Amino acid sequence: MKNKLDLNQLIKTEEEQIKKLHDLVSEAINEQQLISAKLIDVEDEKCITFGQKLSDKIANFGGSWTFIIVFLAVMGLWISLNIFNIFAKAFDPYPFILLNLILSCIAALQAPVIMMSQKRQEEKDRTRAMNDYMINIKAEMEVQNLHRKVDLLIADQMKYLFEIQHRQLEMLQRLEKHFNEHKK
Repeated sequence: MKNKLDLNQLIKTEEEQIKKLHDLVSEAINEQQLISAKLIDVEDEKCITFGQKLSDKIANFGGSWTFIIVFLAVMGLWISLNIFNIFAKAFDPYPFILLNLILSCIAALQAPVIMMSQKRQEEKDRTRAMNDYMINIKAEMEVQNLHRKVDLLIADQMKYLFEIQHRQLEMLQRLEKHFNEHKK
C-alpha cells in the first residue's frame, strides 16, 4: 500500500514539474508576443512621398562621381563657350556672373534637399536602432527564461533524487531489519 502511495506521489510530483515548465513556456511566449508587437516597421519604400523619393534621388546623384564629372564638364563647356566666343558674343563674359549665380542657386537648393534625405535616413536608422534594442531585450529575457527553466529542472531533479535516495535508504533499512530478524 505504501509503495502505491509513493508511486502516486512521484507521479504527482512529475505532473507539478511539467505544469511549472508549461507555465514558464507560456510566460515566455507572451513576452515574445509583447516585444514582437512593439517592433516598429521601418518605412516601406511604397509609403514614402514623391518629395521624399525626389530628395533621395537628388542626394544620391549629388553625392556621386557621375554628378562631379557632369558638373565639371558643364562648367568647362560654359567657360569654353564664353572665353573663345564661339557665338558672336559671349552670353556670360569673363567674371562669369551668370555661372556664379547658377552655381549659388544649385548649392542653395541642393543643400536642403540633401539635408531632407539625411533626416529621413536618420529616422530610419533611429527606428532600426530601437528595433535592435528591443530584440536585444528579448534575447536577454529568453536567456533569463532559460536560466529559470534550467534552475527549475535542477531543483526538481535534486528533490526527485533525494526522494529516491530516501526511499532507497528506507528499503535498505527494511532489508537490514529483515535480514537481522532472519539471522537470529
